Amino acid sequence: MRTTLILAGIYNIVWGFFAIFFTELSFSMVGMKQPLYPEFWQCIGMIVGVYGIGYLIASSDPIKHWPITLVGLIGKILGPIGFVGAILQDKLPVEFGWNIITNDIIWWIPFTHILYKTYNEYLNSRVL
Repeated sequence: MRTTLILAGIYNIVWGFFAIFFTELSFSMVGMKQPLYPEFWQCIGMIVGVYGIGYLIASSDPIKHWPITLVGLIGKILGPIGFVGAILQDKLPVEFGWNIITNDIIWWIPFTHILYKTYNEYLNSRVL
């Protein structure tokens, strides 16, 4: 659990850094036009980076800091839902989905596992 959260923390901080300081990179990699308001993408990078800090904090005690993991998982579920909506409305190309795979989908199982372990820990503590 700790390793997962450390990796998620590092990944999110690095991704956020690139979104903030190399805004055009995500768009040019999939052949998209540069955004009219890059500040919105930079703001997303800031949010993702802040999540990374949260994951690093949660790695110190994954059971105690389960709410950080829960909020992260909720965001990682809602992101792909929004992406599918954008695809259906022809607002984003399918290629942009690489962001969804690496930012969201690959974390579903490990984050769910952490929350499952937390729930089992809670149940075990109530039995004692």
